[in-house]
Amino acid sequence: MNINTPIEADAVIVGGGPVGLFQVFELGLLEIKAHVIDSLSVPGGQCVELYPDKPIYDIPAVPICTGQELTDSLLKQIEPFQPTFHLKQEVTLVHKREDGRFDLETSAGTRFITKTIFIAAGVGSFQPRTLKVEGIDAFEGSQLHYRVKDPVAFHGKNLVICGGGDSALDWALNLVGKAESVILIHRREDFRAAPASVAKMKALCDEYEMQFMVGQVTGMESVDGKLSEIKVTGADGVTRRMPLDMLLVFFGLSPKLGPIAEWGLDIERKQLKVVDTEKFETNVPGIFAVGDINTYPGKKKLILSGFHEAALAAFGAAPYIFPDKKIHMQYTTTSPKLHKILGVESPVFD
Repeated sequence: MNINTPIEADAVIVGGGPVGLFQVFELGLLEIKAHVIDSLSVPGGQCVELYPDKPIYDIPAVPICTGQELTDSLLKQIEPFQPTFHLKQEVTLVHKREDGRFDLETSAGTRFITKTIFIAAGVGSFQPRTLKVEGIDAFEGSQLHYRVKDPVAFHGKNLVICGGGDSALDWALNLVGKAESVILIHRREDFRAAPASVAKMKALCDEYEMQFMVGQVTGMESVDGKLSEIKVTGADGVTRRMPLDMLLVFFGLSPKLGPIAEWGLDIERKQLKVVDTEKFETNVPGIFAVGDINTYPGKKKLILSGFHEAALAAFGAAPYIFPDKKIHMQYTTTSPKLHKILGVESPVFD
C-alpha cells in the first residue's frame, strides 16, 4: 500500500502496553480488528522497556510473572485476531471527519481513517529524568544507563546506582552479589521505595555487601574516552571521587502527553477524563481512554483495572462499528461463536 493511502480501520489503539494488548483481545471477541501504534520498537510498553525481569504479583490467576512474560502471554492470547502493529512511531494528528470517523496520522507518515480510537498510552510518551552533569551524556548507552535491558551486562562490574525509588532499590538488591561492587546514592535518607526493600538494603550495608551514601553526583572524570569516576557531594558538603565501571540512574519518568494534549480531550493533571465508567469514553465520542492514561473517581492505577476498562470500552465502541448489529454478551467457555473466532474446538459436556 502506498504510504500516502489512508488505511481504513474500525479501531486504532494508541499504546502497545499490557492494557493496549488486552484491548486487542476484547475487540477481537466482538469481531473488531485493531491496529496498534506504539513509539517503542517492540510491544509491551513500560513492562518490557523499564522492568522486563521485574516480578509482577497482582495479575489474576498468575501468582508471579515478569513484565516480559506478561507481554509474551498477551501476544499469544491475541494471535487469533491478527492485529497490525505500527511500531517506532507516534500519533501526531487526530481530526474528526464530517462522516463521524477520524483522520489519524503518525510520525512515520502512516495515515488512517478509523471509526474509533482507544488511547492506552500509559503515562503518555515517557522519558527518563536525566542526570544533569556536564559532559556525562556522551557515555549514555555505554556506561551511563537509565534503564536495564540486559542485567548480565552489569555482572562483575563496579556499579554506582542513583535514586531513591523502587527501580533504584530493586536493581541495587538484584545486582548485589553479581556485580563486583554496588554503591547506592540518594540525595537524602528518606526513600520512596517499598519499606521492605529499604530495610533489606540497609541490612546488606551493615553486612558490607554494598554501600549507601547520601549525596548527589556533581561532576565526572574520564580517561581515554571512558568514564572513570564521578564526583559525589555528600550531605556534609564534602565532594568525594568515586571510581566506577557503570552508572545507573533511576530518577523516575517525566510523562508527556505530547500531541494527545491537542486533540480536544478533557485533561486533568496530564490524564484523560472519561465521561463515565460504563464505556470509558472521553468527551469526544468515539475516542476511549483505558489504563494509566485515564482518570475518574476511584481510579486505581493497576494493570488489572486497565483490563476491566478495556472490556467495557470494547462494548462501548461496538455501536460505532456495527450500528445495526445488536451485541450480545457471550462467554468464551460456552459460546461456539467465540470458539470459532478464537480458533479452538467447542468442548463437549456430558
